[in-house]
Amino acid sequence: MTALRTMVLWCPDWPVVAAELVEGVPATDPVAVLHANRVVACSEQARAGGVRRGLRRREAQSRCPRLTVVAHDPARDARAFEPVVAAVEELVAGVAVVRPGMCAVPARGPARHLGGEEVAAERIIEHVAQACAVESQVGIADGEFAAGLAARTGQAVPPGGTPQFLADQPVEALGRPALADLLRRLGMCTLGDFATLSPGDVLARFGADGALAHRLAMGRDHRPLAVRRPPVDLTVTADQDEPLDRVDAAAFVARALAERLHDRLAAYGLACTRLGIEAVTAHGQELHRTWRHDGLLTAAAIADRTRWQLDGWLSGGRSGAEPVRPTAGIVRLRLVPDGVVALGALQPGLWGETGEERDRAHRALSRIQGLLGPEAVVTAVLGGGRSPADQARLVPWGDERLSARPGSPTSGQPGEPPWPGRLPPPAPAVVLPEPLVATVHDAVEEPVVVSARLAVSAAPAWLTIGAGRPVAITGWTGPWPVDERWWDPAEARRRARFQVCLADGVALLLAVEGGRWLVEASYD
Repeated sequence: MTALRTMVLWCPDWPVVAAELVEGVPATDPVAVLHANRVVACSEQARAGGVRRGLRRREAQSRCPRLTVVAHDPARDARAFEPVVAAVEELVAGVAVVRPGMCAVPARGPARHLGGEEVAAERIIEHVAQACAVESQVGIADGEFAAGLAARTGQAVPPGGTPQFLADQPVEALGRPALADLLRRLGMCTLGDFATLSPGDVLARFGADGALAHRLAMGRDHRPLAVRRPPVDLTVTADQDEPLDRVDAAAFVARALAERLHDRLAAYGLACTRLGIEAVTAHGQELHRTWRHDGLLTAAAIADRTRWQLDGWLSGGRSGAEPVRPTAGIVRLRLVPDGVVALGALQPGLWGETGEERDRAHRALSRIQGLLGPEAVVTAVLGGGRSPADQARLVPWGDERLSARPGSPTSGQPGEPPWPGRLPPPAPAVVLPEPLVATVHDAVEEPVVVSARLAVSAAPAWLTIGAGRPVAITGWTGPWPVDERWWDPAEARRRARFQVCLADGVALLLAVEGGRWLVEASYD
C-alpha cells in the first residue's frame, strides 16, 4: 500500500531562527544554541567562523569570538513557530506540527486547490516569507518521513518514487543514533541496505522500534497525520468612531470590553493570569502593556487593570524621563488574554483566596504602575553571577521573577553553574551603584600592589576612601580573582577582590582593577 501523499514545510536551523525572533538577536550576528554546554544548532555566520554542532561552549567561542550564545529552549522554539503554522493554515487546512520548525499537510488538498503540488509548495513558501519573514523549504513525497527528508533539499519526489529516494539516504536519517551505529557496524550504510532485510528478522533482532524504522526505510509510512486544532481567538477588540481622550469615557469602554473578554473565556471554561492591553491612536501610534496577576483575573480585575492603564496613558503618566501620553485619542482598544489556564487549574490557599491586605497592596502597586509606568515599582530577583552587583536584577512589579543568569547566590543546587570566582557567603548587605575610588597602603605607608599572578606586595594596613581620612585595617582576606570574557578584548575584565575589616567596625568589599582600588559593597 502506498503511503499518503504528504507535503512537509521545514525551516532550516529553527532553534537559531527562534532565538533571533524571540530574543531579538540580529540576524547578521553569529549565533549558537547550546544544550548541556554543547552546540546543538548554529547560524550560517557561526559556521563560517568554524563553529560546528557538538562543540563545547569554550571551544566554539574561541573559534568565533563574536559568537552570541543562547540556551536551548523548546518552549521558545514552539512559541516562535506558532505564527508560521498559522500562516500555513491561511492557505491549507489540516496542518500537523511535527516539531518546532517542521509541519506537515496532506498534499492532495493544496494541489487541487492551488493548481498542482509544486505550485502549492511555492505559494506556501512565499506566504510564510511574507507573513513571518522566515525562510522555509517544502518537500513532497509518499509519507511524512520521506517528505521530511525531501524538505531538506526542497525536492518533490514523484508518486511511487519514494522507495528509490529513500534507498540512497544514510541510516542516520532514521533519527536513531544507536540503531544507525549498529547498522553501520553490520555493513548497512544506507536505508536501501536496511530495507532489503526480512521484516521478521528485523523484528527478532532489533525489536519493535527497529521494525518501525524498517517500515520507514521501505517507504511504508502509513501513520495518519496528527492534525492540530487551530487555537481559538480569544482576543476582544473595540473600535471607536470618536477618539477617546477622556479617562471617564475610556473607563466605560474598558468595563464593557472586560466583561466581553471574561464571558468569552468562561464560555470555553478558561481564565487568564496575564492580560495584554493594546491601544491604537488616531495617528497610528501603538501602545502595549502586559499585566500579570498571582491568581485568576476576574471580570472586575480585568476592568480595573484596563482602566488603570488607560488612565496612565491618557493622563500623561511618565515612564522614566519621557512622557508616555499618546499623540491623539484612542480609536481602537484590544484585550489579549495570556497565560490561559483551565478555570479550576489554580488552587486557592489553605484558608481560601489571597488575603485582603495582600490584594490591597497589589492593587495599589499596580495603580502606581498604571500612572507612572511599569518601571516605577520594581522588586529584586537574585540570580547567578560573580560579583554582588551581577547577582541582583530589578524586575517590574507583576512581571515574571526570572533571573537573567541561572544559579542562585545562596541555593547551591546541583546542576547550577559554578560561577568560578564568586565570593563565598555571606553576601554584602549594601552594594554601591557606583564603586568609590580608594587607596590602600601598607604599614610603612607604601601603596599595596597586586601583581598579575595575584601576589600582594604587602599586607594592607590603611584604607583611604576618596578624600577622607585613612582608617586602619584590622583584618583582611583575599584575593579572589575574576577573569571575565577574556576572549573579547573589548569586554574583557580582570580584577581581584578583598574583604577587609576596619578599626571602626565596618566591613567592606574592595576590588583592584587596572591598578585602582575600588569600594564595591559593605557588610553588616
